Amino acid sequence: MERLWNKNYIKVMTANFSLFFAFYLLTPLLPLYLSETFGATKDVIGLVLSGYTITALLFRPFSGYFVDSFPRKQVLMVSFAAFAIFFAGYLAAGTLLLFTIVRTLHGGPFGALTVANSTVAIDVLPSSRRNEGIGYYGLSNNLAMAIAPTFAIFVYAETHNFELLFWLAFAIATFGWIVDASVTLKPRNAQLATRNSKLSLDRFFLKNGWLLGVNMVFFGFCFGILSNYLAIYGKQVMGITGGTGTWFMLCSIGLILSRLQGGKALRKGLLTHNASEGMLISLVGYTLFVASPNMFGYYSSAILIGLGNGHMWPAFQNMMISMAHHNERGTANSTILISWDIGMGLGILAGGAIAEHLGYTAAFWTVAVMNAVGVLLYFLKTRQFFLVRRII
Repeated sequence: MERLWNKNYIKVMTANFSLFFAFYLLTPLLPLYLSETFGATKDVIGLVLSGYTITALLFRPFSGYFVDSFPRKQVLMVSFAAFAIFFAGYLAAGTLLLFTIVRTLHGGPFGALTVANSTVAIDVLPSSRRNEGIGYYGLSNNLAMAIAPTFAIFVYAETHNFELLFWLAFAIATFGWIVDASVTLKPRNAQLATRNSKLSLDRFFLKNGWLLGVNMVFFGFCFGILSNYLAIYGKQVMGITGGTGTWFMLCSIGLILSRLQGGKALRKGLLTHNASEGMLISLVGYTLFVASPNMFGYYSSAILIGLGNGHMWPAFQNMMISMAHHNERGTANSTILISWDIGMGLGILAGGAIAEHLGYTAAFWTVAVMNAVGVLLYFLKTRQFFLVRRII
């Protein structure tokens, strides 16, 4: 059997950890920074921070096109350099308007970089271990999400210095760029030459996998509502204060455990099995969260949702890639990420509207129902859609 943990794969994993560590280092503290430094109100904070996600979403389809149409190493290095430099831009942003501009623009290189780095990871994996390798690749995201927010809060509690956090994020992102710079890729000139020079929709979105994308929107919708309104629901409905960090830590543990446990099934190519298992576990977790509004339901749901998403995500990503040709991997990657982002965005908007008129409990029952609809869609249509259209 070919070696999974080759030198280039480990480097790309390390760079991805650095990327997400820098990202999650600032995520929990930016609302506080905007409030304390610029006196921003809650609605203004939401507006400022949402720009990052919107720009990342807009850049993803073009990122897939560039990754598939130009040398991937060059696209990776340029997007990583831009991603790192924007952290220094926060230090120079002395007004709320300047900060808003920098934060919004920062989403562009983030959207491009996540597509480029994950596509390069696929390129450096041996074909016989690709399914398994993509599953393990996500561990670097999960570990960063588990460690970085806690580390950031500790640093801020000790120093109360936001500038230090910006410098740390810049340094960590720069380290990731240096690591990726040492990755060696095989030339792709032959593949590049086969690309149709005419611009069309399939250069930006993998049309062959459209139903998988639609299905992923449902699951992104659910996590969008839960992740954004978790803290306020815990405080207002359940009387839990300060439990959000613990919830996300348990969710990260579930993600990590599922990636480790699911590796064997992915190695055997059991993609539909892993996806099915993950969706059903997540459905139990989302339902438990709202049906059992107590400490047991709250924290148990975190582990279950982590386990479920950790099984489902790499399975869906591998399914999408299996429906793409070699020179469409970037497009396949961006398609699955775009679908998740659209679902997240719709969830954030719908969750706020439902909570405003019907309350947070209604919003989270909507999550459980939408997740169930996504599961039904998969078993009734998407699973067979994939089996018929898979290429590799």
